[in-house]
Amino acid sequence: MPGGRTPLARGPGPVQSGDMPMVSINPATGKLLQRYRATPSAGVEKALARAAKRSAAWRHESLATRSEAVRALGVVLRARRDSLAALITAEMGKPITQAQAEIEKCAACCEYYARQGASFLTPETPPESPAGSEVWFEPLGTVLAIMPWNFPFWQLFRAAAPAFIAGNAILLKHASNVSGCALAIESVAREAGLPAGLLQTLLVPPSAIAGLLADPRIRAVTLTGSTEAGRSVAALAGKALKPAVLELGGSDPYLIFEDADLDAAAECCASARLVNNGQSCVAAKRFIVARSLQVEFARRLAERMAARKVGDPCSADTDLGPLAREDLRTSLHQQVTASIKGGARLLSGGTVPKGPGAFYPPVVLTHVPAGTPAFEDELFGPVAAVIPARNEADALRLANHTPFGLGAAVFTRDSARAERVAKALDCGMVTLNGAVRSEVALPFGGTKESGLGRELGVWGVRSFVNIKAIRRC
Repeated sequence: MPGGRTPLARGPGPVQSGDMPMVSINPATGKLLQRYRATPSAGVEKALARAAKRSAAWRHESLATRSEAVRALGVVLRARRDSLAALITAEMGKPITQAQAEIEKCAACCEYYARQGASFLTPETPPESPAGSEVWFEPLGTVLAIMPWNFPFWQLFRAAAPAFIAGNAILLKHASNVSGCALAIESVAREAGLPAGLLQTLLVPPSAIAGLLADPRIRAVTLTGSTEAGRSVAALAGKALKPAVLELGGSDPYLIFEDADLDAAAECCASARLVNNGQSCVAAKRFIVARSLQVEFARRLAERMAARKVGDPCSADTDLGPLAREDLRTSLHQQVTASIKGGARLLSGGTVPKGPGAFYPPVVLTHVPAGTPAFEDELFGPVAAVIPARNEADALRLANHTPFGLGAAVFTRDSARAERVAKALDCGMVTLNGAVRSEVALPFGGTKESGLGRELGVWGVRSFVNIKAIRRC
């Protein structure tokens, strides 16, 4: 819907005292898109009861039935790709071609689990186990999915598809600025013919999470969000003794050694830093470069980042849209300013543009020292930090000198070095001579303050199952 004031949209129930209105604002224009009614307490209770009843029945459906339901989700996602992508772009500013790719990736994820999910749940006989023994994988029940705004469809479907295959139900608590996407996700499930109650959206504030996690009908939680949010949810889940998968922040290092293909590395690094307007947990953030290459690499990186077109995210030729909210732009600019005061050098960008929208043109900082926000913190936006390294050991020291441990990349023509460095990096994912990205068949997750548990592949299915040992005597 175009910008401008609109009436309150109909949510799951009428607004009651204490309810919080959910507001979506177009970050490219600053105009109000929609106000949504928060789910009242009675609506939350109804959703919990419906999910408990549905999951109790869904667990007994055959794997073939569950697989077909997940396959149907993929069909609807592809059929509605353009309209869903337009909604993503309107609510959080993702360039439209990237929004379309997000929907395609969700569909591919559903298709993957429809093909492979049943094999991940087949009973197993461990080596040297007693005769007649098996390990079964049974559903837990209802999973609370707490999702962020930066990939509003992908981060839900990469959790939901394996959860459905395993026999669980999903209650979705999404970020309030993408409430339209949250309700659209529920409509996709209805259109695909999923049983009522299997996927429900709750329009509730963060303060509702504690009560939801304390409810015995919620059996597990998955969160994608900040490290601070992860700590809070982990504490609540721990108190309730419920399993949790937490995919949190990152400050991914990209290591560029002296024998790297410099042009290829600069192009890849520019794209990896600017994907999703720089707002991705696994976007490249710190570029640790052999000292002899620092000046030239920074120059080529800055050229390529500056060449990306900044503009209307609805235009197919736009590479970089606005940040999702103006307060996020303010925080990011403060981090850049503090880094420069701390000794980093500004090579390009660094000025907040005038006019409507939360736009922030690409920034390249060089000679970034430890202790500055650009080195220590997660910069969620199009800001690249170039850091010189004396040698391989120094590059590894700098790369691992972070509380985060999500992804990393290594650029070198020396395959032995690539393998050696990959083993020494303290993180959950490493890409050699390419950008870090999620792959549906591979485990996705991190170490340290980047989270707990894994998503995708067989690991995504088994994150929310009861692993039951069966011994026949």
